[in-house]
Amino acid sequence: MNFFLENYNNLLIQKSYSQNTRKTYINYFGDFIKYFKNLNIEKLTITQINNYILELIKTKNISISQQNQRINSIKFYYEKVLGREKQYYNIYRPRKEYKLPKVLSKSEVKSILDSTSNIKHKSILMLIYSAGLRRSELINLKILDIDSKRMVINILGAKGNKDRISLLSENFLKLLREYYKKYKPKEYLFEGMNGGKYSPTSIANILKKASKKANINKNVTPHMLRHSFATHLLEQGTDLRYIQELLGHKSSKTTEIYTHVSKKAIDKIKNPVDDFFN
Repeated sequence: MNFFLENYNNLLIQKSYSQNTRKTYINYFGDFIKYFKNLNIEKLTITQINNYILELIKTKNISISQQNQRINSIKFYYEKVLGREKQYYNIYRPRKEYKLPKVLSKSEVKSILDSTSNIKHKSILMLIYSAGLRRSELINLKILDIDSKRMVINILGAKGNKDRISLLSENFLKLLREYYKKYKPKEYLFEGMNGGKYSPTSIANILKKASKKANINKNVTPHMLRHSFATHLLEQGTDLRYIQELLGHKSSKTTEIYTHVSKKAIDKIKNPVDDFFN
């Protein structure tokens, strides 16, 4: 098993898959190997693989997202590691769930920031929101990625190994300079107590505590701040193409989902029930 996983992981690294994707693929492919431990996995049929996924759905009730990730981890082995034809392993794909992103109002975001007294914690949350960052992007930001002359943030090697720029707020920059003087990070913009990258779990905990203090009865996640950034830009009249670039979306269809949660169009519609009270 170790031999299979080592070769598998080496190819993931060579093909520049992100650390999170590598971890997910290796875990799921490891489950796959264990399940078929008494068989030669190179000789498995598509029917056997589909039956394996079906059993996981029935016994573990895995989500559609996890189904796709497990299928991708299996396909990677047969198509990339063994170099077989892609169409031969055209495993049935479940239909993707359609879920709207969860967003906060501007007043809720302000309440969260106002309830955060620690300057480092406030800087972290404000930056995620004001630049529409993924949590992993914030963790990987270095001091040199902040360009105060051009008022942009350089996000390097983000999802899909793409570089992009995002907005640098003047008000955030003032806060950031105060934070920098106090904490004096060496390499990464936000570092742990012993240096190095900041913990992703710590970011989630900071936000959870701030939300509770702000009396927001929602399960607020760091990604909700990114969703809120995009939605608020759209409601301000920002062109969808610019929002796509700021978020680093490969397809405009991904960005278009924010049109379904924006109140910009809904506010123009008169509710018929209001006629009863005129």
